Amino acid sequence: MKNYIKFLSLSFISLVLFSCDDEINDLEPFTEGNPETFFNSEASFQNGVDGVYSQLFNYYASTTEYNAEAGYQTIPDILADNVILATTGRRSNEVYYDWQYVPNTGGAISLYWSEAYEAVNAANLIIGQINNLPEGDVKDNILGQALAARAFAHFDLVRIYAKIPTQSEDANSSLGVVYVKVEDGDTGDPYAEPARETVESNYAEIISDLERAAELIGASNGEGRLDRDAVYAILSRVYLYNGDYQNVIDAANEVSEPIATAEELPGVYTDATNTGVIVEWSVNTSSESTFSNIGVAYSQTTGETVRSEYVADYEFINSVDTSDVRHDVLTYVGVNSGNQYNAVKKFLGEEGQNNGLVDVKVLRAAEVVLNKSEAQYRLGMETEALETLNELRDKRLDSYEGGEAGEELLNTILSQRRIELAFEGHRFFDIKRMGDAIVRSNNGDILDGSGTPPQELTLPAGNFRFQFPIPQAEINANSNIEQNPGY
Repeated sequence: MKNYIKFLSLSFISLVLFSCDDEINDLEPFTEGNPETFFNSEASFQNGVDGVYSQLFNYYASTTEYNAEAGYQTIPDILADNVILATTGRRSNEVYYDWQYVPNTGGAISLYWSEAYEAVNAANLIIGQINNLPEGDVKDNILGQALAARAFAHFDLVRIYAKIPTQSEDANSSLGVVYVKVEDGDTGDPYAEPARETVESNYAEIISDLERAAELIGASNGEGRLDRDAVYAILSRVYLYNGDYQNVIDAANEVSEPIATAEELPGVYTDATNTGVIVEWSVNTSSESTFSNIGVAYSQTTGETVRSEYVADYEFINSVDTSDVRHDVLTYVGVNSGNQYNAVKKFLGEEGQNNGLVDVKVLRAAEVVLNKSEAQYRLGMETEALETLNELRDKRLDSYEGGEAGEELLNTILSQRRIELAFEGHRFFDIKRMGDAIVRSNNGDILDGSGTPPQELTLPAGNFRFQFPIPQAEINANSNIEQNPGY
């Protein structure tokens, strides 16, 4: 079995970053080469970094090698309480929906581990040879991108396969993942079989890489690539998960990207505009036949027919005011086998399309504002938290009563977070980081709440299934990797 916590050869890196025509295009793949000498020019280094972004895309949008519906943008909502399985669909990902996954399940469990570590390994190849570039802004920018990508992939690994620091009192001392790291100019040990570190150690390494990247990376690197705004936005999320609330505020204050307005928001999900999108992995329309679409987990399309796989929970979607611009961004009335559903509209496709082929919105300015508002509340800064929250509500609602305080304010912040980020892969992690249980409604899958309710309604707080199992293939390949409790 392949051990993905290795330093891989250059042959695996594809330099096709799947993007729109005005983004990163026409990149040729690497040929086999000597990892210690291959990168020797600005162009080759940037191509290498673009290969890292391609690996990140692989597990966010999913690839058919593992499971066409297993993308990191969608499974966390399926795990949580935002969606209900549509019984007239193909029942894809039902093992995740019912919390019945085991180490050899495959799909998301194998996909995230393998592709994230391949992204890490690719970033380490860049970092290991960075001294082939002369000192200056170009070198700094390349190194900043590689460090940020390495940190981001590790963050995705540790939050799905391990506990989140704010989840429980024992979280920081519990098993994290392996942080595969080389220093500048170092090639690492390709034969190492390291053991898992602690969650606390993982977060310290992630933050260290991101803080260093923030000092090096360029202000603008083009769509589909990380830049200064992206690093600080990611930091605002990582600090929130780590309970570093003042640092959340400080990082959020460094982000300049504005929130999409009510008029702009629908176009964000049809790729008509990128306003408010800070981190995205992009698809190339010329490559649609070889890469699966991000929306496939929520609906399947045959010709003009769209068949829902998962639909919005009746109770949740009816908590969103119909005058809220997000109501119609989230859902539409879909029809399967004569039944009407609250079908998921995000990621349905570009304008006039229903093929699910749109860019992956990994992190938006709206999330940064919500991160900041929550952090302010948790520091006792209620006046400031309300003001920050209203920056978002002013762009989503025609009117609202406002003026919340105390626990009501926190509940409003979290409710706005759930609505704003629904179906984008946040809900499971938000429940997890707060140490709460997943409690689904007992409503059915049909438009009016009738139909078939979830088979499993509650995942108790602290249940071992809040942490994915380590893939069995990795444990078989590396005897130093310890399985998560309960599996």
